[in-house]
This record gives sequence, structure tokens and C-alpha cells, in this order.
Amino acid sequence: MNCIIIDDEETARVITQQLCSQVDELNVIEDFPNAMQAIKFLNKEEVDLIFLDIHMPDFTGFDFIDTLKNPPKIILTTSDKNFALEAFEYECIVDYLVKPITLPRFIKAIQKAESAQTAPTSETVKENDIESSSNSTEQKELYINIDRRLIKINIPTINMIEAKGDYILIKTESQNYTVHSTLKKIEEKLPDDLFLKVHRSYIINIKKIIDIEDNSVLIAKDVIPVSRSNRPELMKRLNML
Repeated sequence: MNCIIIDDEETARVITQQLCSQVDELNVIEDFPNAMQAIKFLNKEEVDLIFLDIHMPDFTGFDFIDTLKNPPKIILTTSDKNFALEAFEYECIVDYLVKPITLPRFIKAIQKAESAQTAPTSETVKENDIESSSNSTEQKELYINIDRRLIKINIPTINMIEAKGDYILIKTESQNYTVHSTLKKIEEKLPDDLFLKVHRSYIINIKKIIDIEDNSVLIAKDVIPVSRSNRPELMKRLNML
């Protein structure tokens, strides 16, 4: 992955460079002491990943992200723990690293970026081509129309659903489907006892949760953010000891 580093502290940029050098998949093209220089660069060049500091003079990391029309994947690097919740409101942010950054934690962040970057095996269907077998909470099947064929999805096999602009990505245990629809529409067709909207862009199958850490959950290989407003309901749903 081609990447750039944006941090107003030279020492921090050097450390991030050194961490990147430990990962064969990373190719650092440039590093910048401020967001404005990076914006000029990105107007001409494309990258796969940005390591971005939050606190910078005149232009914060979030200000920088807001200027980008189609931001690449971003890993935040900061000494401030207080912006984690705000960070995960941005779909482009794949991880939040608190300085000093250890190599194992850095590698974990890169794995998240690679997972987010990998294009899923998917089939695209038109809006309104989703039908459930029933509207009760006992429903077990969901049908999607692909090339004039109705394809059945067993609802319990769905891991998560992610909003992607005008589309949603349905990830199951074995197959992914990209559907021209909305989270709200599919949420109405899913049983409440299995599924929960944990973020404005994500619905998860709570039975598929492997791990919960801070403000995120792990399902299969996906790390999914949980917003502050939805966390209480998630915790209430868990069968905790």
C-alpha cells in the first residue's frame, strides 16, 4: 500500500517511518509537517493509506479529512485518547493509534487497513430487490434478486451490514453482496433479537461478536465501530457474567 504521513512533529514522523519500514506491504511515498502540504500533494497524487495526527497547528486532522471528497483509508496517530468516539464516525478511519505506538499494535492497525481495502467478492443488486420470507422476528431467510434469479440468504449467517453511500454491503459467513438500498430498509427486515444498529453505518449480528474492545466489536475479521449512543443498548443485549 502506498501511504503518506502527516504529523507536525518531526520525531513522530520519523518513528512512523520506522514502523512502516517493518511492514513489507507499506511504501511511504512522502511525509508532511502540516495538512495543507498534504492536500496539495493529494490533489495530484493518489494513495492507499494516510497516517494522520489529530492535533496540528491551524488545521486539525478532522479538518483535513473534511476537505477530502474521496478519502483513502486513514489511521489516526495521536497522543490524545479523547477523540476515539468522534474518529469512528468517519468511515475512512480504520484505526486509532495512541502514541507511543508499539510495533504489534501498529501491525494490527495495518491488518485492519488491508481488510478494509480488500474488495469483497460481491454481487450488485438493484434497490427494492430485497425480500424477507416473513415480517416476524422468527424469519430465517432473506431473498435478493440477482440477474432475475432470487438468491436466498439465511439470515443467521449474516455477520454485518455496512452502509456505503447509496449502497449497503451485506457480509455473510461465505459470501458478500452489494445492494443498492439503505440500512433503514434492511433493518426493518431483520429480526430484532439477532441484529442491532451499533453505528450510523453498521448493523451487526450480535451472536457473531468475537470480542469487544473500547468502542468497537470484532466480527470475523472486521473491526466495527460502536457509537456512544448505541453502546448502552449493545451492552444490555449481551449475556454477561
